[in-house]
Amino acid sequence: MHPPTRLQQVNVRRTAALLATVLMLLGLVLAGPAGADVDQCAPPGVDSASALPTNLAAAATGPGADKYTTPTVQPLDSIRPESLGLSTPGVLTVGTLSDAPPSICINAAGQFTGFDNELLRAVADKLGLRINFVGTEFSGLLAQTAARRFDVASSSITTTDARRRTVGFTNGYDFGYFSLVVPTGSGITGFSQLTAGQRIGVVQGTVQEAYVIDTLHLQPVKFPDYNTAYANLKARQIDAWVAPSQQASGAVQPGDPAQIIENTFSLDNFVAWAVAKENQPLIDALNSGLDAIIADGTWATLYSNWVPRALPPGWKPGSKAAPQPHLPDFAAIAAARERPAAGAATAPKSTLAQLADSFLDWKLYKQAIPDLFKTGLPNTLILTVCASIIGLILGMGLAMAGISRSRWLRWPARVYTDIFRGLPEVVIILLIGLGIGPLVGSVTGHNPYPLGIAALGLMAAAYVGEIFRSGIQSVEPGQLEASRALGFSYVSSMWLVVIPQGVRRVLPALMNQFISLLKASSLVYFLGLVASQRELFQVGRDLNAQTGNLSPLVAAGLFYLLLTIPLTHLVNFVDNRLRRGRPPTEEEPLPAATSQEMI
Repeated sequence: MHPPTRLQQVNVRRTAALLATVLMLLGLVLAGPAGADVDQCAPPGVDSASALPTNLAAAATGPGADKYTTPTVQPLDSIRPESLGLSTPGVLTVGTLSDAPPSICINAAGQFTGFDNELLRAVADKLGLRINFVGTEFSGLLAQTAARRFDVASSSITTTDARRRTVGFTNGYDFGYFSLVVPTGSGITGFSQLTAGQRIGVVQGTVQEAYVIDTLHLQPVKFPDYNTAYANLKARQIDAWVAPSQQASGAVQPGDPAQIIENTFSLDNFVAWAVAKENQPLIDALNSGLDAIIADGTWATLYSNWVPRALPPGWKPGSKAAPQPHLPDFAAIAAARERPAAGAATAPKSTLAQLADSFLDWKLYKQAIPDLFKTGLPNTLILTVCASIIGLILGMGLAMAGISRSRWLRWPARVYTDIFRGLPEVVIILLIGLGIGPLVGSVTGHNPYPLGIAALGLMAAAYVGEIFRSGIQSVEPGQLEASRALGFSYVSSMWLVVIPQGVRRVLPALMNQFISLLKASSLVYFLGLVASQRELFQVGRDLNAQTGNLSPLVAAGLFYLLLTIPLTHLVNFVDNRLRRGRPPTEEEPLPAATSQEMI
């Protein structure tokens, strides 16, 4: 037996470090508390009703002048589904979100639901249409609806005049309160005390952002979703959060270091579904369906189950001719529920307890892992592997064009590389998805999944091309000259001698690019995917939205680690083997002495 070589010792230490990291992560998971948060994507029921807020801001005077609600609607039996301009005949394709319960979310069964979507499902039944929900991000939702990627956008959208310049809207099916949420013990007691210099959180692209900027004349801190905004408030990274009342009341749980201190009405009209402006027949049909479900009591039932709160004075859903919905006495229900709770205040949790609840909930890890494994992992691998193949093939072509002596090859390669490396990834994905998508819709079946792969592959090619070019140009010119002297052609010399050496030298950089592509695959969700097409990050994010807990996102992060860490060590091992060769397993014997030695 011989002592291990230095390389073998290094590999042993790396393996031990990797095992220690995995064991540490498993230890953190197993150390988590046993209780899981309430499913925020389940209807809370009428017993959770709330009365008209008594802490209304002084400026809240109710909805403004209603300029857009139609006086009447068309008779339901006069509507023909074939005249509605649907992208798929007989199917209402709906763009929605998954992270704003109880209005719009994905439930524990992996289905899009929430008050807005269940209401739209009931309207589709009245119109004799099937319905297909597709998840996306709010930042691209209205643009995708205007481009007819979706027939309808369902996302508690407040109908501002600015948004009406992009899309059309139905009559209102809901109204909007704003809630002001602050950390416990904050000196801020109302909207009037929000001033410049304070960190005021909002979700980007919402009417709350417009309210803070246009009405309060302040610059807010913008977040991508409600759970991220609330997590920052609890951590005191922001001073206040202006949120929709439904999301605020659902997020603030007993014992949380936060409280809702004031409410105000939405000043920008009602909440409605968005439709492409030119598709007036569909808008009229949805208005007819909405009045129909108000008349038969479906609206009142769904409203009472999902968002039971008192209606503001003078407001009702549907057209002006729609009947007033019959609702329970929410104020009485709320008062009866609050009486026994006198003197039963919940003690605030310590900072460590809050961190443990937010990141280390073992039940949520067990709930998230099957979905991450069955849905998130395959989709992440499909997106990454397919995009990597495109990137490698196109990247090699760009590298060869980049070192060509012909300017007609060099210049296009340089322009392509500069554009695709210079633009943000999400912009490229949206440009390809919304720009090319309508042109190839007949080929892809209006499925954005192939477009997402293409966008990722085209982005990867720009980076891979530069990696290959640097590796090829790092090979000594003598290698090419020697192969040409041996009779190889230029093309054969490049493919058999120079390129293999160049690729070997840039293997670590290629693996880094592959890892970056693996993480960038989460951006494909901006194009709109059905629930079964979600990748790792979005699966974790959806469960995070259901529960308000960050443990599912940590679980998704563990999957990314389990993918990237072994790949990193594998490429390092391969790189060392290529550079140093195979280590000897035993001492090489000395050559035998010859009979004719020099004396």
